[in-house]
Formats: sequence, structure tokens, C-alpha cells
Amino acid sequence: MLEYNTQREKLVLPEYGRNVQQMVDYCMTIPDREERTRCAHAIIGIMSNLFSNQRDLDDFNKMLWNQLAIMSDFKLDIDYPCEVIRPENLYSKPERVNYELRPIKLRHYGKTLENLIKIASEMPEGEEREQLVMMIAHHMKKLMLAVNKDGVEDEKIFKDLAHYSKGRIVLNPETCKLRDFKELTAQNSGSKKSKKRK
Repeated sequence: MLEYNTQREKLVLPEYGRNVQQMVDYCMTIPDREERTRCAHAIIGIMSNLFSNQRDLDDFNKMLWNQLAIMSDFKLDIDYPCEVIRPENLYSKPERVNYELRPIKLRHYGKTLENLIKIASEMPEGEEREQLVMMIAHHMKKLMLAVNKDGVEDEKIFKDLAHYSKGRIVLNPETCKLRDFKELTAQNSGSKKSKKRK
């Protein structure tokens, strides 16, 4: 009568197959420690050939010895050439990373933009500051259009910019004009449609 894999013992590392697992099981039955160690080295050679495409990986050999220890349920008593993983470390969870959560005033602008506005507001007056402020204002308008498809008035952006910078960055809507990204997107989508018609 045929014996199906579903009826057999579940493999610890299925990627190596049942033959390699049987070799590991046999290796554990060898009474002589030196002979057992030689057998383990032969098994590692076979495992290495099965995944020869990963030989360039750092600690490839260490990974193989760790896997051999896992397949033997850490019962293989041999002279390992490197320190192998311990059973208690096999399923250990990494330490929790504490993320610094700071409130964002207006979420659609994000924390990075808040930081940029802070940097710009602390810069000395000059051309470099003006260029950075205009880049920030244009970016704010693009971000605002992502959440408000109907359009955004420049005055709204200038008001938010003044609010964020605590009044240190004030742009005059009569002298400062931001690009109308809504028209730009409409032009782009129109040119795409005309290309499809051709």
C-alpha cells in the first residue's frame, strides 16, 4: 500500500525535502561522535548544493548549520564549526521599537513639511530663504489639491503658512502667485487622451 506524504511526519524545513530530513535522522543514530560529525559535514555539503544560488550571502554556512540543528530538533550532538542558534532564541520576538509620536497640526501637509517650514522661518532674510519659502508654498498647494480636487486658493496656503510659522513667514497674495496645479493636471490628462486617439 502506498504511503502518502500527508500520512508521514511533518517536515521541519520542507524546502530541503524528506531525503535530507532522513539523512539528519540517520546522523543522530550514529553512536561515534567523530563519525556523526563527518556525516553532518556531508549533509551540509548536500544542503549547500541545493541552494547554491545563495552561496554569496553573508553567513551562508552559519545559516546551514543553524538549519541542521533545527532539523535535528537541537538533539544532534556534534562538534559544530560555528555557534548555532539556541532553541529559546528560535521564536524570540524582537524588542519593541518605541516610535516618537508627535501631533501633526494639519495631517494632509505631514510632519516633514512642518519641519521644513520651521527651518525656513529660522533662516535669515535673503534670496535662499525666499526660494525655499516659495518651494514650500507650491508643495503645500499640491498636497492640498490631493485632498481638495475642486481647487485651492493661494490665500488659504498663505494663511496656513503664516499659521505654521507663527507669523514669521507672511506672503502677500497680490505680489505672490502660485502655480495652478489643477490646470496643469487637466492639460496632462488631455494630452494623454489625445495620444490615445492617435
